[in-house]
Amino acid sequence: MYYVTTPIYYVNDRPHIGHCYTTLLADVAARFARLIEGPEASERVFFLTGTDEHAEKVVESAKEHGMSARAWADRNAAEFRKAFETMGFSNDDFVRTSEERHKSRAAAYIQKLIDSGDIELGDYEGWYDPSQEEYITETVAKENDFKSPVTGKPLEKRTEQNYFFRLDKYGDWLKAQIETGAIRVLPEQRKNEVLGRIRQGLQKVPVSRRVKEGDEDWGILMPGDPEHRVYVWIEALSNYLTTVDTEDRRRFWPADGDATIVHMMAKDILWFHAVIWPCMLHALGERPPSAVYAHGYWIREGRKMSKSLGNFIEIELLEAYIERYSLDGVRWYLATQGPMGANDADFAHKHFVETFNADLANGIGNSASRVGNMIGKYLGGELTRTCNGEFGLPGGKALGIALTAREAAGTAVDDPERSFDFAASASAAVERAQSALGRVALHEALAQGQALVQEVDDFISYCAPFTLAKRLDEFEHADKALATILYSCAEALRIASLLFFPACQHKMSEIWRNWNCSALNDPDDPDSGFKAPLEELARWGGDWSLRAGQRIEKGEALFMRADVNEDPPVAK
Repeated sequence: MYYVTTPIYYVNDRPHIGHCYTTLLADVAARFARLIEGPEASERVFFLTGTDEHAEKVVESAKEHGMSARAWADRNAAEFRKAFETMGFSNDDFVRTSEERHKSRAAAYIQKLIDSGDIELGDYEGWYDPSQEEYITETVAKENDFKSPVTGKPLEKRTEQNYFFRLDKYGDWLKAQIETGAIRVLPEQRKNEVLGRIRQGLQKVPVSRRVKEGDEDWGILMPGDPEHRVYVWIEALSNYLTTVDTEDRRRFWPADGDATIVHMMAKDILWFHAVIWPCMLHALGERPPSAVYAHGYWIREGRKMSKSLGNFIEIELLEAYIERYSLDGVRWYLATQGPMGANDADFAHKHFVETFNADLANGIGNSASRVGNMIGKYLGGELTRTCNGEFGLPGGKALGIALTAREAAGTAVDDPERSFDFAASASAAVERAQSALGRVALHEALAQGQALVQEVDDFISYCAPFTLAKRLDEFEHADKALATILYSCAEALRIASLLFFPACQHKMSEIWRNWNCSALNDPDDPDSGFKAPLEELARWGGDWSLRAGQRIEKGEALFMRADVNEDPPVAK
């Protein structure tokens, strides 16, 4: 079982690149997992996203716009759904915390924590961060000059009666879980940050606020105490469990078993997910998540993004990039160049175009085009032979004939001892991609497809099938040698396309349509299920490989090379 989530996003504003990036990472992970599982994917993979609607900030934003919290939440939740559809996300569910299915279960979890003594009533005096809806310690407040360590906005000194979660009871347990890897906090720098704070000691954390006269009836009341309303974070975190705590989905969060549970988020909410949430689950008698991955932020053209600077990347700008460079082009850039590690990443137009050209237009796009073109030109558009993908000297007749033809044409061979084993390379690429998914190293998983494309390009440059094609009459079996060379190039690219698919589902489906690979899935529906697990689909010479007699159409260029000096797209 593989269960991947995004945070549920505040509906106090519209979606932007940060929301889309986190959700893209989860989408790529889910698509890889489904590809690996094959026909069992619908039963074994689940991808959740949604919106967090009961925050004070939502109520305040609604008032500023002259709307009720419900109307404001409805409006912005719809904007998130629309943005996620634009980005081609394949989430299995979209949860809203205002839905009864969430509220009833979240309230039941809180009641269970009250009954066990893990939530208790008490008095609190301390520093509150309104921008994050979080209480912080005196030490952290002083270290940040009494401003939010996340947003830099002023803290508030509050004295009030609250219900508290006994986080202080679980410090030793949590520390052991993270240190042993039972809970993987990723990347490594985030793990060290979390452990550093845990070693300073955990404190009780408030989980409610008093209901004030005139407050809008918005949010969940503390069970048995209508004078207190549940703080948004404890309710919001519960969504990961409330959504699958049903008879038909509980397998994704079992008490034990092989389920992998991965939470994706930005680094500003790591503490909630890596510390408070696992301890809540432990107190509830539930298993903790397998991995908590906190990525960095996007900046733009070397500068921090902000509303005041007017350089924030809203969904409209992403749509403009999609219109010019394709959805797959935008997804690829975000997935491979984004802040997956500990550092932030720069969304720079020139870098976007350079990446688009190198990886897509000149990479998988050009390689598929030139191989398809050669098959059309030299083989009449139909594969005539298969091959085991092994080429080497001495002994490789096909490669030997090709190099002899090349030498006869007066073209030097740089490395006459080079060998190629595409079957082994493809198998290793698939294995590395699956391993990378397990480590939540999505950029590494996607890079495996690139590596295969590079090997095909190197092979074509090395053996020059276009030279051999011009001298077929001069060498015995030259036609067979050419056919096996082109078959191996096409089959290697077919396997590479599988590894590109999680980020570039539309363009890879286009290859499959052009090359009559309908046996993989339905190429007209990129979200259709695969007909076998990845290991079978990618096996060289297996049931899903290209066949002799298979028609190969060149098709239109997948990605048109872009001009690095052209003006960037503008949001409409």
